[in-house]
Amino acid sequence: MIEKIPVSEPAAPEAGPQSEKPEHRTEQAPERKAEERPAEKAPQAPFPSGGIVAASQARSYQERRAQEIDSILAEGLHEVFLSLSPEKQREFKQKGEETVSKISALLDKTKVKVSKIIDLIRGWLQLVPGINRFFLEQEAKIKADKIMKIKNKL
Repeated sequence: MIEKIPVSEPAAPEAGPQSEKPEHRTEQAPERKAEERPAEKAPQAPFPSGGIVAASQARSYQERRAQEIDSILAEGLHEVFLSLSPEKQREFKQKGEETVSKISALLDKTKVKVSKIIDLIRGWLQLVPGINRFFLEQEAKIKADKIMKIKNKL
């Protein structure tokens, strides 16, 4: 019976040409897959630069959010800003930038207190001389609502 096993050897050469085709196919298929895989992995960065990319994306996210907050705070105040003296304009602008950074820091927290945002906006708007306190309160609340929509988007 052991001798009968080599009889299957002639079957192996027949399988050889057939196995060459599948081998040939398998050789081509992995090459294609190997070519496709680097192309798929190319957009993904390796771990060290991935951390850098994530950090830069976080910075750009915070910068975009700060710009959105700044634009919300600046809505409707262009004429008021131009009516201020140059010294008051610098003070108003500086206080506005501080307010934006503080609001942005508040939005980073999990639980955001709208009253703190309103207080920050109110404090900033109080720099405008002769502003009606009811207008000031209303503007602070409207701007705070718009800022909270930024937080809720994400």
